Amino acid sequence: MSAGVRVALTTGPDVETLRSICRALIEERLIACANVLEGMTSIYRWEGAIEEAPECLAILKTTSDRIEPLEARLRELHPYDVPELVVLDIANGSAAYLDWVRESTRIG
Repeated sequence: MSAGVRVALTTGPDVETLRSICRALIEERLIACANVLEGMTSIYRWEGAIEEAPECLAILKTTSDRIEPLEARLRELHPYDVPELVVLDIANGSAAYLDWVRESTRIG
């Protein structure tokens, strides 16, 4: 059972920026781990214009009780005016892995 474990997605301008952000989030126990993927193109509407830009994606593993502080810290660390944060529920997963995520984000 996935009780309380979540996957969150965020994008950034480059690998170095996301690596730095993800390391801080791990050090602060806001996420257990992150996968940083490069080589994607984002197409979106911003301030009335359609934009296209290279971006990277970070897949973050965390717990439901860490989402609010994660979002606040992401806003502080991220270079974008409106950083993406999309949180997904996990229907099921490896019990040992999900336990590790919970333990890795536990404070104290």
